[in-house]
Amino acid sequence: MPVRLFYSLLWVLALPLVLLRLVWRARLQPDGLRHLGERFGRYRPHPGGPLIWVHAVSVGETRAAEPLVRALLARWPTHRVLITHMTPTGRATAAALFGTDARVLQAYLPYDLGPLVAGFLRHFRPQIGVIMETELWPNLLAACAQARVPVALVNARLSERSARRYARWPALTRATLSALQAIGAQTTDDAARLGALGARAVVPTGNLKFDILPPPPQLALSEGFRARIGARPVILAASTREGEEAPLLDAFLRHAPPDALLALVPRHPKRFDEVAALAAAHGLTVQRRSDDCAVGPTTRVWLGDSMGEMFAYYAAAEVALIGGSWLPFGGQNLIEACAVGTPVVLGPHTYNFAQVAEQAIAAGAAARAGDADAGMRLAADLLAEPARRLAMGTAGRSFAQAHRGATARTMALLEPLLTGLPTAR
Repeated sequence: MPVRLFYSLLWVLALPLVLLRLVWRARLQPDGLRHLGERFGRYRPHPGGPLIWVHAVSVGETRAAEPLVRALLARWPTHRVLITHMTPTGRATAAALFGTDARVLQAYLPYDLGPLVAGFLRHFRPQIGVIMETELWPNLLAACAQARVPVALVNARLSERSARRYARWPALTRATLSALQAIGAQTTDDAARLGALGARAVVPTGNLKFDILPPPPQLALSEGFRARIGARPVILAASTREGEEAPLLDAFLRHAPPDALLALVPRHPKRFDEVAALAAAHGLTVQRRSDDCAVGPTTRVWLGDSMGEMFAYYAAAEVALIGGSWLPFGGQNLIEACAVGTPVVLGPHTYNFAQVAEQAIAAGAAARAGDADAGMRLAADLLAEPARRLAMGTAGRSFAQAHRGATARTMALLEPLLTGLPTAR
């Protein structure tokens, strides 16, 4: 049996479970059931005209895509850009970034079954597809090849762990990668791992997240945050994942000075209530950012229950502990903290940002701790050492500035795929 047919049969068998999971998650995230038809290749009419398609699965990929989408719109003023997602939080992030711009369309990418992805391509008729990071869908890419839609993989990253997973299916992985006309990798290590799996013409182009500049409204919002907080020092636990908050809260109680405020921002909105209850169960007074009130003097935890405001949280904090790195989740983006000059504390698990993490540490912008207790203790030490904090913050800004330019390199990679295409189809 051809391997892609076997893969498709697995999808057919798994689809009822996928839908049950979607319904289950909708208890906490009702937006997940909106636009349900799009997940099956059914879409409302769109304005038409030449279209560039960018796939950004969720929040992180959507934020990373922002400078590229703006560059595409500027370079191809007669085109629209369709951004597809797999999560409602990714969709909400794009809506916040691009507002009511009529040239930016949004939709969910359908599940990876032949008739569904074919319906997506027939409806939108994109001239080119641009996939962010490493969202490799075999049937989608095969359908693009059949429809003669060139597809590029950009800002690509592939950890050693993910490479081992793809290597278990060598024939399917090679066929999927061979359907890509261009690949721009974040690092030389990512490029080497993709090449070892059978990818052709992989070019290191850098990380687009370095090109995301702190938006002035976010910096103004951070000043509003500081006005609500007052002069108290702030330790930020940013983009935390399930299982990380409890040890961080325990460590905060042990090591943080009594006037310190813990700004706790869970990665996923569906966990806001759960994390608020967890902090209260630790005997800590909790306030929510969404209350829009001044932070009381007895409040110890300020819950960041908002989306799209990470720059503001980072800029308002004295030091940031990066979530996803305290348990084996691979870490979250630390570049935003560096860009606004906030010292970074990382846990042991940063394989999703391995090279960036090591470069930030080498630059003096970040430090690594072995566990949540050691990380919080280091954060408390930094509160007591303003000169060290200033040096780390300055190093962070310089580090972020030195690594910009991925957008221009990615546009150069995409240019041959766009040049010469007709302006309408």
